[in-house]
Amino acid sequence: MKIPMLDLKLEYEYMKADIDAAIARCLEHQHWILGPEVKEFEDKVSDYLGVKYCIGTSSGTDALVLALRALAIKTKGQEYFDRSDLIITTPFTFTATGDAILRAGATPFFVDIDPITYNLDPNQIREYLTQNSKLKTQNSTHVVGVVPVHLYGQSCQVDKIMSIASEHSLFVVEDCAQAFGAARGGKRLGAIGDAGAFSFFPSKNLGGFGDAGMVSTNDDELADLIRMLIKHGGKDKYNVDHVGYNARMDTLQAAVLLAKLPYIDEFNSRRQRIASIYNEGLKDLPGLILPLALSHLPQAGVDSPIAHSPSPAFAHVYHQYTLRVLSGSSSLAPRPSPLANSFSSTNRDTLQRYLKDAGIDSMVYYPVPLHKMKVFGGRCMVYDELMEAEKGAQEVLSLPIEPLQSEDVILHIAETTKEFFI
Repeated sequence: MKIPMLDLKLEYEYMKADIDAAIARCLEHQHWILGPEVKEFEDKVSDYLGVKYCIGTSSGTDALVLALRALAIKTKGQEYFDRSDLIITTPFTFTATGDAILRAGATPFFVDIDPITYNLDPNQIREYLTQNSKLKTQNSTHVVGVVPVHLYGQSCQVDKIMSIASEHSLFVVEDCAQAFGAARGGKRLGAIGDAGAFSFFPSKNLGGFGDAGMVSTNDDELADLIRMLIKHGGKDKYNVDHVGYNARMDTLQAAVLLAKLPYIDEFNSRRQRIASIYNEGLKDLPGLILPLALSHLPQAGVDSPIAHSPSPAFAHVYHQYTLRVLSGSSSLAPRPSPLANSFSSTNRDTLQRYLKDAGIDSMVYYPVPLHKMKVFGGRCMVYDELMEAEKGAQEVLSLPIEPLQSEDVILHIAETTKEFFI
């Protein structure tokens, strides 16, 4: 049995009639650039998230860049930030998060993560900002904003980050690339900060048939600026105001996403049910840390494919189900058995090979923290040693979480993983 991380063919077959009809409508009207589906998708996502504006973009990366560029224009009155402008973010994420900060003219300032959630640690942010304000010295750099990432589909402590940002007059751009449909306190992610940036890359919880993204905001000026920036920088393409991009969402992608949008809550709920099966099957294993379990999720049933239920108010949507295999140097634990003490930093990789030999795909998201990448050398700043991000990169492993996978297959993955530890 070969078990992939995701089976997009299976998902297409499940929604085939809706997707084919949506594409057929585009073939009929032939409005490929900013066609009617783009506006319709923007409006429906605005309603879903509970925000005033959503602007379709050509990718999730471009959504981040556009949001930051618009904030530079709004807050500084200039096209780009300066290198002396620091934007706090996590080093434990895809390169696009830090790269977007560079492309907007600012300097990424990497702050460590919480070792359990892998998300940006607000205590570290507050600690730095408090220490910095007490120095009472002239500093050539200063923090202007925060880009928290809702990693693996789980909200960061965005409420705490928003409070800190308010105290220090910082903007917040939520990186929601892996978290469409997730919530914190009953409020959808992407509706909390000054702006949210989404990716509709095909493997995302809501994915298109190519690259696409979106910016969400309640800010009238930011929305207006972003709509200009996606079209070369102006309302009149022959007389533009800003340094812009060709960053529009394709009509065809909007059509596919419109067809898939009605399924998002069902599919996120299926992911949550799969996570509950994994949590039950892998609990109490020495040296293994599971994603934070949500106690209010329903227990897995016997239906196949896995039954679904409404998403809770605090929703982890499990874009990835990510384990942590503790190494001997890990700061986590206490370890429940002597077995865990023998773990080396290669045990994650050993588990991955074990699963591969059993025909089970797995992935490491992400093996190299951003501050260790060549592209950020000399172009970033770091706070403290970022030890948790570096340890996390050595220890995390994501298991398959295909929403339409049968319960028998999920149980097989859990049992095979369990066998590695016992």
